[in-house]
Amino acid sequence: MKKIKPLGNRVLIQRSKALSTKGGILLPDSAQEKPKEGIVIAVGPGKIDEHGVKEPMQLKVGDRVLFSSYAGTEVKDDNEEMLILSEDEVLGVLS
Repeated sequence: MKKIKPLGNRVLIQRSKALSTKGGILLPDSAQEKPKEGIVIAVGPGKIDEHGVKEPMQLKVGDRVLFSSYAGTEVKDDNEEMLILSEDEVLGVLS
């Protein structure tokens, strides 16, 4: 397994698995809308501002988060799709 370490204020997110429809029909991957939530797997060290001060990250490993459909960059790690996105692209933390 490759180890991906996000840089700056980026986070690595594992998407939640797509579920079957309300009627119990399982759609093929190409027809499904990708889930817009996932679990934070890794967190970067934080962004450095214009004064050279590191801004602390608000997210932590294990947070379940919500993000927009087109946020981030998809990466594959051992055939598992993950996303790298900026902390600013995360819409919220689910409790």
